Amino acid sequence: MPAEPRPDGTEPRPERPVCIAGLGNPGARYEATPHNVGFLVVDELAKRHSVRISKKEGAAVTGNGHIQNRTVVLVKPQTFMNNSGAAVGPVLEYRNLTNHDLIVVYDELDLPWTALRIKKSGSAAGHNGVKSIIAALKTDVFIRVRVGIHPDHPLDAVQYVLAPFERELRDEVDEVVSYTADAVESIVAEGANRAMAKFNRRARGIQKEEE
Repeated sequence: MPAEPRPDGTEPRPERPVCIAGLGNPGARYEATPHNVGFLVVDELAKRHSVRISKKEGAAVTGNGHIQNRTVVLVKPQTFMNNSGAAVGPVLEYRNLTNHDLIVVYDELDLPWTALRIKKSGSAAGHNGVKSIIAALKTDVFIRVRVGIHPDHPLDAVQYVLAPFERELRDEVDEVVSYTADAVESIVAEGANRAMAKFNRRARGIQKEEE
């Protein structure tokens, strides 16, 4: 008999594929912007595990492969961010997967740059891509990996997230993306609880815990 989900229903089930969706906006003009951190992390996972993300699947491009001996499907929605659910929902449905098999990676303006938070459920906290996925799946129970992008200065949020990374952040982008990819691999291999203990971190130089 297949293993049942854990009681809280928030851990990927060992016998089923894991869908890892990185959120972003399609098109070359958005490639190196804070709002596309989810895409950058999925691309890093694809590079590490020799997965080609090229199959057109509804409103997404996908690639199938393995991470830590688990079958995974890497997903990059080709809708714009605010309609991410229209891309992610059908990918799950086509494979008979559910919210319990989903990990979503995305930028979080409420967290400072270099912070990372893994959560197993909760509101969208103002992130329109996550809001769209919650609406499409009719649940807020799915693992999300929140990558802090807020710089250490006042900002115009819309302009900032859609503009190329600021010069002072560019040298750190690769480290942030690599660290986040490590965290996703840990979720796949060990579950969210262990990954949270290992990878949830404050922004460097900040002592107060962020929410």
